[in-house]
Amino acid sequence: MRNKLVEFRNVSFRYGEEQPWVLKNCSFEIYENEAIAIIGHNGSGKSTIAKLMNGLLFPQEGQIIINGRNVTHDSIWEIRQDVGMVFQNPDNQFVGTTVQDDVAFGMENRGIPRDEMVKRMNETLSAVGMQEYRLTEPHKLSGGQKQRVAIASVLAIFPQVLILDEATAMLDPRGRTEIMKTVASVQEERHLSLITITHNLQEVVQAERVIVMNQGEIWDEATPREIFAKRTELREIGLDIPFVAALSDELRKTGLPVANEVLNHEELLEELWISRSTM
Repeated sequence: MRNKLVEFRNVSFRYGEEQPWVLKNCSFEIYENEAIAIIGHNGSGKSTIAKLMNGLLFPQEGQIIINGRNVTHDSIWEIRQDVGMVFQNPDNQFVGTTVQDDVAFGMENRGIPRDEMVKRMNETLSAVGMQEYRLTEPHKLSGGQKQRVAIASVLAIFPQVLILDEATAMLDPRGRTEIMKTVASVQEERHLSLITITHNLQEVVQAERVIVMNQGEIWDEATPREIFAKRTELREIGLDIPFVAALSDELRKTGLPVANEVLNHEELLEELWISRSTM
C-alpha cells in the first residue's frame, strides 16, 4: 500500500480579503509514485494549488500536509526539499549565469557531493537534449530550450514530489513527448509523485488519476477513462476531450461499434480492427 505524500484538508484561498475565493474547501490526497493530472479552465484554481503545495502561498483556511509535515512559514524550506516545481515561464526560476550553473544551483544548496552533481548534470541535460548548451547563458536560449533547462534543474535534485505547472506549454509536440518520457522514466526510477497541471489532453490521458477543478472547487476526481467518458458534462464547464475520443464519437454516429472509453490511437485502431473483423 502506497504512503500518502500530499494531503489538502478543506483548503480555501483568496488573493486578498476583498477578493473572491480562488479555492473553496478543497480536499484530496496524493500518494507515493502516483501520477496525477489537474485540469480546469483558466481561473479554476489549479495553478494556485501548485503554489500552495510548494509554500509559495499559504491558505487562509484548511491544512496542507507534505510528507507528514504541515506547510507553514516555519517548514517551507524543509517542504521544498521534497517538492520540486517547474513553472510555466522558465525565466521565473533561472538563477545561474550558464546552463550548467543553473542545473548545479539546487544541488549545491542541498550539499550534494561534486562527483554526484556532475553525474546528475550530465544525465539530466542529456535527457532533455541540452548537453551541448551547458556553457550557454540562459537568456540566449529559445523559450523551449529554457523550459528544458528548467526541467533538468528540478529533476537533478530528485524531489519526492514533482509539479509541472504547464511546463511543456512552450515545447513543440516532439519536444513535449520527449520531456514527458524523461519525466515518466525519472518517476519510475525514483518513485516520486508527479503532479501535472496542463491543458495538453495527451498528458492527462497518461496520468493515473485526474482532478478536475471548476470555479475553485473539485468538480470530479477519477481515472482519465472515467473523466473523459463524461463528454457532455466536461464541455458544459468549458473543457475539451481528447481528439481520439471525439473521433470515436463521430465514428459511432456512422454506425461503427466503437467503445465509448477509447482514449488513444492504439485503442481506436484496435476497436476499428475488431469492428472490421465482425462485419
